[in-house]
Amino acid sequence: MQPFALDDGTVHLAAPTLDDVDAITAACQDPDIAAWTVLPSPYTRDDALGFVRDHVAPGWERGDVLTWAVRESVGPSGVPGPDGLGPLLGMVGLGLDDAPASQRSAELGYWMTPAGRGRGLATAAGRLVVDAAFDPEVLGLARLSWQAYVGNWPSRRLAWRLGFRVEGTVRGHAVQRGVRRDAWVATLLADDPREPAEPWTHPVSAARTAG
Repeated sequence: MQPFALDDGTVHLAAPTLDDVDAITAACQDPDIAAWTVLPSPYTRDDALGFVRDHVAPGWERGDVLTWAVRESVGPSGVPGPDGLGPLLGMVGLGLDDAPASQRSAELGYWMTPAGRGRGLATAAGRLVVDAAFDPEVLGLARLSWQAYVGNWPSRRLAWRLGFRVEGTVRGHAVQRGVRRDAWVATLLADDPREPAEPWTHPVSAARTAG
């Protein structure tokens, strides 16, 4: 599969390239990203290089791991638009399973830098990816899933905004750097409303890993 970009005039999503290695290295020094992801910690430039070269590029070629860098889409006068791009502010991706084409599912994942949090950019990016995932003319998926370690309320709030329904908490569900952690799991089907399915009644952590 050839990488494709997504843009809604607020955010621009495109596959990260070797030109982004230094920006990814700097972003992944953030302790909140380390706390809630499986990225190496400490994170080095070699890790960023390996991510772009050995994860992003082959994933797009196979068509089963699709990764986009998140940037603000900025026009020539500072007005959002597709004719100019801001710095790298995060990452969003889909990991697809190998089910038959009409029944494929993917897991949605994301992280944002401190500069990108609390501005609605992660929500905009998530909506673009969800729309592309379910669009029959793009990926045509039947289902999306999401998971986060228990306690990552900002990530859960973003999933909630996108319409994901939390199915429950799974004990010891995911391994982070050799240690099993409990995780929330949620799903979104192609014909589900892409808006909150219930009122938000949970806290939002001060450590904003989404927004």
